[in-house]
Amino acid sequence: MCGIVGMVSRRPVNQQIYDALTVLQHRGQDAAGIITSAGGQVHLRKAAGLVSEVFQQRHIDRLVGRTGIGHVRYPTAGTSSFAEAQPMYVNSPHGIALAHNGNLTNAEPLRTELEREDLRHVNTSSDSEVLLNVFAHELRRTGAREAGPAEVFRAVAGVHQRCRGAYAAVAMIVGVGILGFRDPFGIRPLVYGRRAAESGGFEYMIASESVALDMLGFDLIADLAPGEAVLIDEQGAVHTKVCAEESRCAPCIFEYVYLARPDSIIDDISVYKSRLRMGEFLAKRILQRHPEHDIDVVKNRYIGRTFIMPGQSMRKRSVRHKFNTIGLEFKGKNVLLVDDSIVRGTTTTQIVQMARDAGARKVFVASASPPIRHPNVYGIDMPAAEELVAFQRSEEEVGRAIGADWLIYQRLEDLVKCARRGNKSIKRFECSVFDGRYLTGDIDQTHLKRLSLVRSDKAKQRREAETGLEQNVIELHNHA
Repeated sequence: MCGIVGMVSRRPVNQQIYDALTVLQHRGQDAAGIITSAGGQVHLRKAAGLVSEVFQQRHIDRLVGRTGIGHVRYPTAGTSSFAEAQPMYVNSPHGIALAHNGNLTNAEPLRTELEREDLRHVNTSSDSEVLLNVFAHELRRTGAREAGPAEVFRAVAGVHQRCRGAYAAVAMIVGVGILGFRDPFGIRPLVYGRRAAESGGFEYMIASESVALDMLGFDLIADLAPGEAVLIDEQGAVHTKVCAEESRCAPCIFEYVYLARPDSIIDDISVYKSRLRMGEFLAKRILQRHPEHDIDVVKNRYIGRTFIMPGQSMRKRSVRHKFNTIGLEFKGKNVLLVDDSIVRGTTTTQIVQMARDAGARKVFVASASPPIRHPNVYGIDMPAAEELVAFQRSEEEVGRAIGADWLIYQRLEDLVKCARRGNKSIKRFECSVFDGRYLTGDIDQTHLKRLSLVRSDKAKQRREAETGLEQNVIELHNHA
């Protein structure tokens, strides 16, 4: 999971992209980066850390230009090394920078193709660099000395033919403009909008979520359709085309459960309203299962994002720092704790115990999403399957594992109804973490076993130790 933004403006984009990234910070807290272009020269800064830590005013001042893209990053199957911070840049053809949200499921064979057949060198283990080089190679294959809409869309079509998995991307083509494109299933979100410029005409933004447009005064034009690309040239002309031969809308349902901000609208579905419906369906299920319940008080356990923190010890510290029980609300009472999802179970287990320590007589738990029993392969940093608390466990067994008196999960069919009610034209959602059905059709047990080797906490801790002494800043100022 990452946050991306691209902008073509009538004035410098540096501060504007910075502001947009702060709004998208919930999508990535591991690293941040911005690249801009002016007069054929590119300016890049990226580093590990939050947006406010990576960019001081002196850094913003150096990012000159009216065209640029930005990125906030959570690591997925790769490392948290600064070398994999985005945007990534290649200088052939034309000079191209790219920022990516998602995960390519065929990154390794593509990497081999790029190096052996396309003669392009890939420097990191990042699938985003693979995606960038595939696009660059496909653009070169058009044979055009100048990249217009036809050539750019032909290159995106080549990306769709070669790449599998989830990818929402923004790219800056130096001297041309900003490009956004979305995979043929529309798994990861991408929207674009416009704002009237003070000097006349319009300015344009592409972003992961509509909330970034809202905060900067842009009006939403549309979500990019699955397989669609939008090219906004440096003169402000907008070109769109569906570049995939086949496409169907199947957005990730976990965006509505957990990932997106509640004030965003994704594929015409209000995240806030879908979450309200999740609560309504969950309440009905509790009443069905426990009509004679003895619940005295209901508490939302939300404390911020912990399941994607890089280690078990950090997640435990975060719980203690952010959650503090109110004794009067717990002592001698039967408490229902409501969670958006239960992934590893670490956080929920601690909070159940903290409620008991505060004097709760009974502690019940309700999850607004179904049991998470399968790893995510489309850009969410879910742990290895064996580290999921619901892996090979029944609902009752998970309840005992987290120390609850009883546990209730949302049903998957109800969760889908909660999202789909906002846009009934969507026939399917990407629900693989719940049902194990990977809609790209290229995921088998061998792939999942290989993924578990790099996603476990032990593997992450080992990589952190190996990269802990690396320099963590990259700046670039050169001619494309």
